[in-house]
Amino acid sequence: MSSDPTAQADAADSAIDSVSVLSEDSRRRMFAFIRRARRAVTRDEAAASVGISRKLAAFHLDKLVDAGLLRARYETPGGIRKVGRQPKVYEPTDAQITVSIPDRRHELLADLLLDAVLTEGTDENAAQAAVRTAEQRGRELGEAARKETRPGRLGPERGLTACEQLLDRYGYEPVRETSTQLRLRNCPFHPLAAKAPDLVCGMNHAFLSGYLGGLEIQGLQAVLAPEPGECCVRLGPNAVDHA
Repeated sequence: MSSDPTAQADAADSAIDSVSVLSEDSRRRMFAFIRRARRAVTRDEAAASVGISRKLAAFHLDKLVDAGLLRARYETPGGIRKVGRQPKVYEPTDAQITVSIPDRRHELLADLLLDAVLTEGTDENAAQAAVRTAEQRGRELGEAARKETRPGRLGPERGLTACEQLLDRYGYEPVRETSTQLRLRNCPFHPLAAKAPDLVCGMNHAFLSGYLGGLEIQGLQAVLAPEPGECCVRLGPNAVDHA
């Protein structure tokens, strides 16, 4: 799984565009026909599969190509060479479409758990390995962000500003309650978090704490503060600094 939130956001936008393209009935049925065919399909075959003209089929097929759902090339079906121009044929790409509203990041959770299984030490149990892996991944992301942006010294207020873009791209739906308090309106790991709250919330807390550490933000911490329908973590000033 890519840890680049920009790539993930772009993938989400692409998925929404693809779903929009498939909202047209004939287009969706042709796409399903081509996927089931398991071979390159001509315009005539695609048109016949839904009972429309070849010209209209070409329009819809090109829309599917533009959306990255099909690829097109010129080829003679069956490999038989004939005189004249080869027909245009279409076949599915490897694109996978996943759209979730609100945003979910189950692939991140699965990736962290897989890393935990592969790296579990003899002195830790599975849950401890999962929390360690989550903290390490968050810290790596924070360090990479700091290296890229070179923000200098970060206190709570500027630190939250530095965090918001990544949190938004990972689906946390951050809301600034005060200049130094950030509430996360969405849990990217729901409903899995509800099934194993101690494990998933612990990993989430470790992930966000690691990110703050990697960014080297002073006076800011991630705290467990679960609310129904929201993320279990909030970001705010360190308790000692706030006292």
